Amino acid sequence: MTKEQIIQNFDPSQPGLADATFFGLPFSAEQSEIIIIPVPWEVTVSYGAGASEGPQAVFDASFQVDLNHQNFPELWKLGMYNAEIPATWKSDSDKYKELAQPIIQALEEGLVIADIPELQADLDTINAACQQLHNEVKETVLFWMNQGKKVVLLGGDHSTPLGYYQALATKYDNFGILHLDAHMDLRIAYEGFTYSHASIMYNALQIPQISKIVQVGIRDFCEQEVAVVQEQNGRVLVHTDSDLKAEMYEGVTWQQQCDNIINSLPQNVCISFDIDGMYPWYCPNTGTPVPGGFAFEQATYLFNKLATSGKNIIGFDLVEVAPGENDDWDGNVGARMLFHMCGVLAQNNGMNTGTPIEFQRK
Repeated sequence: MTKEQIIQNFDPSQPGLADATFFGLPFSAEQSEIIIIPVPWEVTVSYGAGASEGPQAVFDASFQVDLNHQNFPELWKLGMYNAEIPATWKSDSDKYKELAQPIIQALEEGLVIADIPELQADLDTINAACQQLHNEVKETVLFWMNQGKKVVLLGGDHSTPLGYYQALATKYDNFGILHLDAHMDLRIAYEGFTYSHASIMYNALQIPQISKIVQVGIRDFCEQEVAVVQEQNGRVLVHTDSDLKAEMYEGVTWQQQCDNIINSLPQNVCISFDIDGMYPWYCPNTGTPVPGGFAFEQATYLFNKLATSGKNIIGFDLVEVAPGENDDWDGNVGARMLFHMCGVLAQNNGMNTGTPIEFQRK
C-alpha cells in the first residue's frame, strides 16, 4: 500500500501495532520522514549502569504513547522509524564495559594506569573501540541523511552522539548545541577514556563547525570543566540550575529565560538532551542523578519556543535513559519526550504536524 492508503486505514486511537516501528506506527523506513538511530552503548559508565538498555526501553514504552499530541496532532502521519543497527553495538558495549571496570577500580584505588601495562593496553583497546563506534554512527547517520531523512539519535550514554555531531558537521559549516543536562560533560578524557560520557561536550568542542554550546540546568561540575568554559571565551555559555532558580525566585519568568537562551544560539541548532537534566523523579534510574533540575513541561516549552523562533533545528539526541528493574517509568518518560522532540523537529522544518488542539478553559 501507498503511505496515503496506510494512513487512511490506520486507526491512531487504537493500540500501536505489535510488529510496527516506534510508537506502533505502520510505516516503512522509506515512508517515514524521521529516522531514529538507537545506540545502545555505555562502555565508560562509572556510576549507575543501564543506559545501554535505554533505547530498547524507550522503544517498548513508545507503543503506549497516545498519538493525538496536543501540539502536534498529525505528527504520527509523518512516520518515525527505528533504524536497524549492527548487533555488535550492544554486544561490544557489554564486552568493553566489563573490560573498563578494572581500570575504573584501579583509579579509585589511586593507582596509575600507565604503570600497569595490562590495564594500559585495555584502556587503549577501549578507546579504539569507542572511536570505531563513533565512525560507524557517523556513517549510519549520513546514510539516512543522504536519503533526505531527518535523523535523530537515541542513546545510550552521553558519549554516543559524537559521530552524530561529526555527521552534522559535514552538512552544516556552523551550528550550535543546546545542551540540557545536570552535568557540563567537559572533562578531558575522564578516567583516561578519550570518549567518556563525561567528555562528550569537550569532544564536541574539537569539531570546528560547532560554534557555540549553550548549557541549561547544570548543577554538577569540576574545576577542570570550569577552566574549559573560561578558556573558550564565550563559545560555551552555562545556565546553572542554581542561577536559573535564583532568577525565577526574583521574578524572571521561564519565558524570559527561554528567550535569552534561544537568542544566544547560532542559526543552526542541534539539541542534546541528557534525561538527568530533569528532576530525578522523571529519571530515577539514570546513571548519574543529581538533586534539582527542571520539569518535563519546562523542557518541552523551551523546545516549542525554539521551534517557532526562526532558528533552524537540524537534529537532536536523547540520552541516558536507563530502565528500572521492576518498572518502565524511565522508558515511559523517555518515549514521551522523544515523541515531543520529533514534533518540534518536524514543525521547525516545515512539515505538517497539524493544528494544535485548544480546549475551552472558561
